[in-house]
This record gives sequence, structure tokens and C-alpha cells, in this order.
Amino acid sequence: MAERRRGAALEQALLDAAWAELTEHGYAGFTMDAVVKRAGTSPPVLYRRWPDRDALARAAIAHVLERARLEVPDTGSLREDVLALLRAINATRVELVALMSVQLAGYQRATGTAPAELLAAGGPDGTEAIFERAVARGEARPEKLSPRIRALPFDLLRQELLTTHAPVPDDVLAEIVDTVFLPLVR
Repeated sequence: MAERRRGAALEQALLDAAWAELTEHGYAGFTMDAVVKRAGTSPPVLYRRWPDRDALARAAIAHVLERARLEVPDTGSLREDVLALLRAINATRVELVALMSVQLAGYQRATGTAPAELLAAGGPDGTEAIFERAVARGEARPEKLSPRIRALPFDLLRQELLTTHAPVPDDVLAEIVDTVFLPLVR
């Protein structure tokens, strides 16, 4: 007889099952019943934690993003920190970015919440430290670091990933940092 899962192990199994359902069937085909079946549990176990599929989808996305969190570089240079983070995202997130944009389009239609908003709602992503260090070193002017400008290199990378569904060449990453981003913050 299999040991009964409880607590964090049970929650992880439920969120893993939910993510698997989202990736295989998209939000349109995402059901609480399918998650229950995949996780090998009962509906009350799932509904005690998440009242509906929207809440479960948000929790599954947050769970995957937390597991995939990258370490924020500290190279001693704004250029190198941003470039290192772009390279890490580029090397590890192509599939995740494509999957979230394609499979979760139905989520946006149904809830009005874009998957990108879920990324932002996940809490601080650590890039704040990059910008604080850059200001302290005199590499960036704080009044130039609006939220949109801070997000710009990452938004441009995401756009490249969404249009190509492939890793972005390193010279393009350098161009994003050197030609577009850095002139805006100095």
C-alpha cells in the first residue's frame, strides 16, 4: 500500500499535476477533475487548497516559476550583471516562455490576466539588487531607472524568444544591453 502524501509533499504533487495538465492541454483543456486524476487524489483534497481552476492555475505557474528561479549575478558591473542574467534566462527558459505564451493564452482570455502579470506578481525577482548596486557604483542614474526601463532588456529577450522559439544569439543579447538598455540608464 502506498504511503499517503501529506503537507508539502501532497501540495507539490498537486501543483506538479496541475502544471502537467496545463502544459499538455492548455488552459482551455485544464480541469480540476483531470488534476485530481493525474495526482491520484480526491476532489476535496484539491478544492480545500484551491477553490477553482483559475486559482489552481495561478498556483501551478507560481510553483514552476519558483522552482525555476535564477540566481542574480553580482559581477561588479551593470553591463555584465544584466548580460549574465539574460544569458541564464536564454539558456534555461526558451521552452518555459514559449509554453506560457501559447498554452496560457486561454488563461488570459478567461481571466483577463496575462501570464506576464503572473510573473510580476510572483514577488521581487532579484533584479532590484542589480540596479541598486549599479546606482551605488555610479553606472546608472536612479531617475532613469523607471520600472519600464528596468524591465526593458528582459522584455526584449522575451520578445525574441516568443518570435523565434529558440535561444537568442549572444551578439543579440549584447546588442540589447549595449545599444538599447545602457544608453537609457546613463
